[in-house]
Amino acid sequence: MTDSTHEFFEILGKILLRCWLFGFLLLLLWFGIYILASDVIYRLHGSMFGLSGHDLDVIHYCGMAVVKLAVILFFFFPWLAIRLVLRKAKN
Repeated sequence: MTDSTHEFFEILGKILLRCWLFGFLLLLLWFGIYILASDVIYRLHGSMFGLSGHDLDVIHYCGMAVVKLAVILFFFFPWLAIRLVLRKAKN
């Protein structure tokens, strides 16, 4: 592995790690807002779309699960693969 390739993967790994952290910060923010303002969300979106409280809970729960899976799949696993390749190339 050339030095420029190694440096490229180092930078890419750092970018992916930051994206992974920002993705989970987004999830924490979403969860916090949903816990603290669930009544406001229900009043706004429940009447707008004719949804019950349970329907909104399911939508938010599934949305958080999809975002979590996407963040892990697109940011964490590639970061982990890059780190393992760089560790192997170092030896």
